[in-house]
Amino acid sequence: MSVKIRLLCLQGDGIGPEIMQATLAVLQAAARRFDLDLQLTHADIGFAALAQQGSTIPAKVIAQAKSADGVILGPVSHNAYPPVSEGGLNPSGVLRRELELYANIRPARARKGTPRPIAAQIDLIIVRENLEGFYADRNMASGSGEILVEPGVAIALRKITSRGSARIAEAAFALAANRPRTRVTTIHKANVLRISDGLFLAEVRTVASRYPQVVHDEMLVDAAAAHLVRDPARFDVVLATNMFGDILSDLACEIAGGLGLGASLNLGPDYAVAQAQHGSAPDIAGQDRANPSSLIGSVAMLLRHLGAQAAADAIECALDAALSTAVTRTPDLGGALGTQAFANWISTFILEH
Repeated sequence: MSVKIRLLCLQGDGIGPEIMQATLAVLQAAARRFDLDLQLTHADIGFAALAQQGSTIPAKVIAQAKSADGVILGPVSHNAYPPVSEGGLNPSGVLRRELELYANIRPARARKGTPRPIAAQIDLIIVRENLEGFYADRNMASGSGEILVEPGVAIALRKITSRGSARIAEAAFALAANRPRTRVTTIHKANVLRISDGLFLAEVRTVASRYPQVVHDEMLVDAAAAHLVRDPARFDVVLATNMFGDILSDLACEIAGGLGLGASLNLGPDYAVAQAQHGSAPDIAGQDRANPSSLIGSVAMLLRHLGAQAAADAIECALDAALSTAVTRTPDLGGALGTQAFANWISTFILEH
């Protein structure tokens, strides 16, 4: 009996259409191989939606996302959008708020044969709180988290709550409990941000007490950045607030081979959104040069979350095979395959293995 999966596809801006096309080719190959009943719906966001509907993420798209089993979200050029008052919303931030996607799961793993700047092994997952912190577009019920008090004087507000801290900690410890090393490292700056990070740490420690099988340590964010470069193998599951997690996950992905490989999954109580870690790269858009590995890997995470374990494993195995040699890599990793040729190679590998 086939597994029915309803996905909403939002291709976004820049290289978004290209890597979405490549990702869907791989997804459909996995569906054929493992008898998945895929029901794909497409909707415009970003500049395409702004031109047609006056908003970079229309209300209809949010409703469609809530009715799907999962969402595949392409990169967006939100820094280039007009002001919010003119429809220039950040689709990623809006979906995170509207779908309550409080957890951003970002793995960083060195794949055999893939060139990377540091020889040390890395196989970790950063669990990033997704709805609080210094992010002005998602930490207030009304208004912005940034204030221009007077010309030359700006203030940014950081929101940390007990509820938000406890549930992201629960996600991290539950994940670590099912990994071989069963370790969580909590990142903070409580020596300076004594109240907000103090609250965060208090909630994390409470959750940690319920997982005696998981080793727990704590590390200042600046020290964590240094240790990631010096000895990334010491980390297993890394738990962090929003901004610290955002920064460290990019660093970890670069160590593992580059942001083009950085998969991520946004999770909430009811919804899940697969999203590449990188941006829309408008400078190479339309040139068939973009590496779609990040979005392909994100879709594998989404399939695993939805119970299609075999299909997810097959996609990961195919990615490992493609990235292991320059002949089947994209130009950013010293290869010669274009975006679509890379996806076609992976698709063929899935169908033949």
